[in-house]
Amino acid sequence: MRLVSYEEQEKPRFGAIIGDRVVDLALWSTVCAKTDASLVEIPAKIEDFFEDIERLEPSLKAVVAAFDANGAENADVSKPLADVKLLAPIRRPPKIVCVARNYVEHAKEAGLEISPIPILFARFSSTFVADGDPVVVPTVSDDLDWEGELAVIIGKNTNGKRLTKEEAMDYVFGYSIFNDVTVRDYQFRVTQYTAGKNFRASGPFGPAIVTADEVADPHKLDIKTTLNGNQMQFANTDTMIYDIPTIIENISEFIDLEAGDVIPTGTPAGVGFKRKPPIFLKNGDTITVEIPGIGVLSNPVVKEGKR
Repeated sequence: MRLVSYEEQEKPRFGAIIGDRVVDLALWSTVCAKTDASLVEIPAKIEDFFEDIERLEPSLKAVVAAFDANGAENADVSKPLADVKLLAPIRRPPKIVCVARNYVEHAKEAGLEISPIPILFARFSSTFVADGDPVVVPTVSDDLDWEGELAVIIGKNTNGKRLTKEEAMDYVFGYSIFNDVTVRDYQFRVTQYTAGKNFRASGPFGPAIVTADEVADPHKLDIKTTLNGNQMQFANTDTMIYDIPTIIENISEFIDLEAGDVIPTGTPAGVGFKRKPPIFLKNGDTITVEIPGIGVLSNPVVKEGKR
C-alpha cells in the first residue's frame, strides 16, 4: 500500500494511492462496510488510524484491495492524483527520532568520529514540509544544507518492551523519505543539534508511506539527492553503519516506540557544508530526494519573507 495525507476543503484526509488516483479511505470504507459487516470504517485522519492500528489495519488492507479490484465503479470516493494536494504523510506523529552520522563516508567528510552507538536527536513535527512545498532559508542564516534520508514508520506500540534486533522489524509499518534540512551554523554552535535541526519549514517528509510488505529489503535501497538537477548525494542503505533493527533496538532501550513514530535513518556523504567551496540552499533552488520504490520528494527553496 501507498498511503498519504492530503488536503480536502482545507482539512487533512487519509488516502491511498491506487493507480493514478487517491482514494478517500474513510468514504470508501463506509461504502465497503455496507456489504461486508466485518469491516471497520477507517478514520478520516491517518493519526487516528495509528492510534488504533491493531484493530484497523485488517480493514485497511481489505478496502484498499477492494478498490484495486473494482474501484472504477466508485470514482466518487477518489480523485486523480494530479489534482490532489499532498500533505506530510503523518502531520503529527507521536515522535520523530532522527539518526545522525549513520554512513561512514558522511562521518569522514564531516571530520567526525564514528560513534559506538547510534547518535539520536529529536525533530518537531511543526518543522514538516510537504512534497512540493517550500523549504525556507531563514533570515538569521544562509547556511541551509540538505540531508536526504530513508525514514522508517513504526506500526506497533512497544508498551514498555525493550526490543531485540530479531524482533525489531516486526514493529516496522513502512517507509518514506525525509530531507533533514539543517541550519549548519546553528547546529554547530553547541554540542547538541536541536536548534539547527528544527527551524521553521525545514523538514520535507513524504510524499507517501510505502508499507513494509512492498519493500523487499530496506537495506538495499539507493538514495539520491539532487540540487537543481545536479547529483549531490548517492549511496545505498546497505552502507549504513547501524541497520534498522539496531536503531530500533537502541531507541527502545530508553523510550517506548509508538505506532506512527517516524525514524529518519541518517544521510550519506555529499552534504553542502563540506564541499569546497561550501554550497548552501538559496532562494530559487529545488532540492530533491529520490529512493526507487519509495518515491520522489521535491521542494523549492525560498528566502524567508518571500513565500
